[in-house]
Order: sequence, then C-alpha cells, then structure tokens
Amino acid sequence: MNVLSKVLVAIIPVVIIAGCSTQDTKMSDAESGVDSQGSMSSASMSQKDNDSAVTSAVSSDSGFSGDALDNPASLLSKRVIYFDFDKSDLDEASREIISAHAAYLTDHPSASVVLEGHADERGTREYNIGLGERRYKAVARMMALQGTSTRQVEGVSYGEERPVAMGNDDSSWRLNRRVEIVYQGR
Repeated sequence: MNVLSKVLVAIIPVVIIAGCSTQDTKMSDAESGVDSQGSMSSASMSQKDNDSAVTSAVSSDSGFSGDALDNPASLLSKRVIYFDFDKSDLDEASREIISAHAAYLTDHPSASVVLEGHADERGTREYNIGLGERRYKAVARMMALQGTSTRQVEGVSYGEERPVAMGNDDSSWRLNRRVEIVYQGR
C-alpha cells in the first residue's frame, strides 16, 4: 500500500498538468456554422460575408502597395482596444478592429500576436492583473470565433504596470484601460 501511495502521488500531478496544458479547439456544429447535414447555415454564411467585407476593408483600394499592417488607412493600423472603467466588454468599434486583425491572421497563418492587457492605477495590483487578463481574453475569444488559430494568439496581463498616460485624471485612466495587439517580429 505504501508503494502504491507513492506512485499515485507522483502520477496524479503529471496527469493534472497534462490535462491543463491541452487545449480543445474543436468547435461544436453550432459554433462552426455547420448544420446536421454538414451544410453551412445561413448565419454562418452571413458571418463569412461579413468577414469578406472586413477583409476588403482591411485591404481597401487606397493604392497602398505594402503589407496591410503598414497601411495607415486600414483598420489594421489600429492596434489598441479601449475599455470602460472596470469592464472587459467589447464595443462595436472594437469588434470591427478585432475582426480585421482576425481576418489578417487567418489569411497569414505564420503571423502571430501577443495581446497585452492593461488597467488604470485604481484598484489593487492583483485585481488589475486579473482585469487585464479578462480584457485580453475577451479579445482572444473574439479572434478565435472569427477563425484565428489559438497558436497565433498569446496573451499577457500587465495590469497597471505599463501606463501610457501618467496623470491621475479620467483622461489618463481612459488611455490606460486597454489591450494592445502586438505583432511578433514587427
């Protein structure tokens, strides 16, 4: 019995860690837009049409001939998502920006991003780290729903540790409540 206990004590943490490190990326039929006969649902087709519109908005006919990420007229030039006080909800403007980045990542499988979650200075350090995490996870979740591979998206929360505005007023705090989309290797 003593040997069995030692073996179980050694194996159980390994099983738990292995279980935590795997990610289930399989979508249900409802999430993927496929009905029971394997056909695309009208809602999914509508989403595909919306994705095409976002992609064309990303690569507009502005005469820009470089990488879409460098086009100042593109939604891809916007890489900061702002949040209301103590919130991690995405507004419509943020959703459009995130959709554009998700379309770019889907079209460029070798590209990857780090989503950096931030908070203003109000609240405890621990709370702000958690808030920054909820914010970057909201962005990552929307990207995943748009078809971005989970291998292309990482996240980190800095909480209040990396402010862009140093003031102690609402306009400074508003700028610090954000998620930055940082492309790797750029």
